[in-house]
Amino acid sequence: MDANMFAYGYALDTFYFLICGALVMWMAAGFAMLEAGLVRAKNSTEILTKNVALYAVACSMYMVCGYAIMYGGEPFLGGITGDGLADEKTYAPAADFFFQVVFVATAMSIVSGAVAERMKLWAFLLFAVVMTGFIYPLEGRWTWGEQAVFGLYSLGDLGFSDFAGSGIVHMAGAAAALAGVLLLGPRLGKYGADGAVHAIPGANLPLATLGTFILWMGWFGFNGGSVLATASVESANSVAVVFMNTNAAAAGGLLAALGVACLRFGKADLTMALNGALAGLVAITAEPSTPSPLQATLFGALGGGLVVFSILGLDRLRIDDPVGAISVHGVVGLLGLLLVPVTNDSATFTGQLIGAATIFGWVFAASGLVWLALKVSIGIRVEREAEYAGLDLFECGMEAYPEFARGK
Repeated sequence: MDANMFAYGYALDTFYFLICGALVMWMAAGFAMLEAGLVRAKNSTEILTKNVALYAVACSMYMVCGYAIMYGGEPFLGGITGDGLADEKTYAPAADFFFQVVFVATAMSIVSGAVAERMKLWAFLLFAVVMTGFIYPLEGRWTWGEQAVFGLYSLGDLGFSDFAGSGIVHMAGAAAALAGVLLLGPRLGKYGADGAVHAIPGANLPLATLGTFILWMGWFGFNGGSVLATASVESANSVAVVFMNTNAAAAGGLLAALGVACLRFGKADLTMALNGALAGLVAITAEPSTPSPLQATLFGALGGGLVVFSILGLDRLRIDDPVGAISVHGVVGLLGLLLVPVTNDSATFTGQLIGAATIFGWVFAASGLVWLALKVSIGIRVEREAEYAGLDLFECGMEAYPEFARGK
């Protein structure tokens, strides 16, 4: 290849990587707005603090050791800041690091919403240190890093495929969240002694809707950037297909969730519609490059319909998830993995199941041990009085909506 053409392709792919990484970073704002809208007003400042702080923790821990664990090399940016041209890479190594680090933050953001309104802020951030520095990078090493699982078996050789992270990112985040929720317990007043489920409405549905649109937009970087190139005709066409299918799946998920919720409740439930759009996005993330637009829409619709039943099912099991994160990212993340072999011949159902079990088993078990250690040492749940008054005052000393009556 001509040196000038290679340099041009290198520059274009690097720029594309950085732009997609910036879009994925913007998903942090989407998670923050979505979660702030779906919790009560008295917990808004605390949930925003968690989302801002977890992003900083993820960036720092992945730099210190996470990237090296996942892809090899020395910690503290060893081998990341070099010149990719010298190694004939198609993009700058620093761009790869930036793109990968925002994925880590996305996985941790999933945990934030599931444990909202009753977890101690500093216990959450200590868990974020371990999750982003060790737990996530190790399962990423077995999947995208293509290393054998504890030296026993290779997921790639078994036919496991996860294009942009339905399992590697989303189901992993949900597994960590589930382990925390089980040890944390439900919010006060969520479940009655007679088994009744009491709805706890969010404070700001316009904000939750804005958050969903931000996530929808950021997902184009999440899936589109995972093509890893755009400087050739082939890669450019692939990027276009991924964008198209990502959008189609989100639309299908929203419409399916809205329809199922209307049939189930007799009303058009906005929160279910929002989660349906996100479920459609999670479902297509495992393989957005091979389905047709109609297949992508149907895959998204399957995710959107499933998420409604999953949210209701978890409530029956008294698993309290204020934003539906475990259902959206965990249950539908598994669905996304199982849909891959439908359109991608290189993947197998057996490989997908083993890969899903490996990811979930490792993250759930490791996270459970960390949550348990935090619970017996510093505690993970706030006092009853603090939960009633609101975490904004207890954890942050300020309210998001100070003109409202205190503690309401």
